[in-house]
Amino acid sequence: MLSLESLQIWRQCKMAINVKTLREGFLRVLPLFLLIYICISEFHTQFYYWNIFSFNFQFILIYYWILRDPSILGYGFVFLCGAINDVVLSLPLGTSSLSYLFVALVAAYVRNATVRSSLFTDWFTFVIAIFIGNFITYFLLKRFTLMKPEYVTMFYNSLFTFILYPAFWGVFELYRRIINLKTYD
Repeated sequence: MLSLESLQIWRQCKMAINVKTLREGFLRVLPLFLLIYICISEFHTQFYYWNIFSFNFQFILIYYWILRDPSILGYGFVFLCGAINDVVLSLPLGTSSLSYLFVALVAAYVRNATVRSSLFTDWFTFVIAIFIGNFITYFLLKRFTLMKPEYVTMFYNSLFTFILYPAFWGVFELYRRIINLKTYD
């Protein structure tokens, strides 16, 4: 039979374990919440400075987390966030979803094809993901809507997304190390 003191200690340990798993679970889904928030808030449409500086933070977020830990951002969530983004931006439904899924596809291929991932390999293959992801968006907008997508705007968006990837890669690596997430390298 357990004494009253040992029962209280057992309850405190059980509560500490539950708080720890709750904290770890919240920290694991924080990138997903960030992606959903960005898709709802029209971040990339509001983030224009000097008429040329814009970047696609969704591409960076999806590419990095699918590459490093695909259990955080599942493909269903990526598709859902693309659909949310399309509704918020009044785009044809599926436009952003297809481009986000292609970025996720490239990241998954790179994750499975490389033995040891580094910033350089991630950054090099990210160019392919950006180029084809934006091409899918451009093609769908040009083909199925009356919208006139601008080449220059998409070029600058792709360029700044590519340039800013190493900075966000460093921030995400630091975050991943702080919360001690396992990797799929």
